[in-house]
Amino acid sequence: MSVRVVHVASGREWRGGQRQVWLLARELARMEEIGQTVVTGAGSELARRLTESGVHVCPVRWTAGLDPRVVIAALGALRTGGVLLHAHDAHAVTLAGIAARIAGRPLVATRRVDFPLRRRGFWGRADRVIAISGAVAEVLRADGIPPARITVVASGISLDDARAAVPLGIRARLGLPASATIAANVAALVGHKDHATMLRAGAMLRDALPELHWVIAGEGPLRAEIERQRQESGLAGRVHLLGHIPEPVRLIADADVYVMSSNQEGLGTSVLDAMALGIPVASTAAGGLPEILSDGSGLLVPTGDSAALADAVRRIVTNRALGATLIGRASIAVQRFTARRMADDMVTVYRSCASFP
Repeated sequence: MSVRVVHVASGREWRGGQRQVWLLARELARMEEIGQTVVTGAGSELARRLTESGVHVCPVRWTAGLDPRVVIAALGALRTGGVLLHAHDAHAVTLAGIAARIAGRPLVATRRVDFPLRRRGFWGRADRVIAISGAVAEVLRADGIPPARITVVASGISLDDARAAVPLGIRARLGLPASATIAANVAALVGHKDHATMLRAGAMLRDALPELHWVIAGEGPLRAEIERQRQESGLAGRVHLLGHIPEPVRLIADADVYVMSSNQEGLGTSVLDAMALGIPVASTAAGGLPEILSDGSGLLVPTGDSAALADAVRRIVTNRALGATLIGRASIAVQRFTARRMADDMVTVYRSCASFP
């Protein structure tokens, strides 16, 4: 039986969620029994990557969050053979939900964050809600989504793509000595990523580890606040803000340790990239992160605990045996989080919520 899916994803930025849509659609395109169209923003990075991967794209001038043109495009894609809609972000859930109601087709909605729902809306009406981790599923249940409608499908990465990443050469780019120790982080500069805890950890290690540099890739509304904290902590020459970079996995490939300081996190695919690349991880135990790292694949510390995070980073960069142990365990654990496994699990969900011709 064939399955034709109409994905709806805004693609108005390029972050982890958009990357997951691309990886999923790329894997589904390799399955003969799957047909798909992705309704997304015209001219977006997501649209470009999907097109390059041979995935059919229906581009829309998606200028407002709830742009009615998206509903029209989704309905058009359904008329050409789509049997269900899969919405990949909050605005897409509303727009795809409207199209699903009009067309009488099933709706699948993916929830990628462990924040409480502001309102249930079409999340509560979806035939299936995909949670990217058990932590996200727990929040959805607490928000009143019926457990029978929630399915955990963990995010995935391409191990081959990650391991083929060419290091960015960050030491040379920043004018650092070859001996510099790099603690990397890839995250939007927003509150729940809690860069403040990371910078406090950096201040604690400033004198003990004089060659340690913190390199952060990402952009967001808290950049000025992070720059202020960097200055006040005496870390002006030790914390480097790169802003948005096209392929952050290349920075991770340059690192001696990967650091995650979030106080909320759906899963954490940048951590998966580090695990695939053989970069040891020091992370808070936020959201779905323990589901990746709790088997000894990385060092986990309580959220908001800068002293514990500093100690975890110190242990990794000063103890090669510990780093090797973490890397070995991570190389096994990351095998559970591939894009192909994600796609296989998603097809099972698709088949469970609709009758296919």
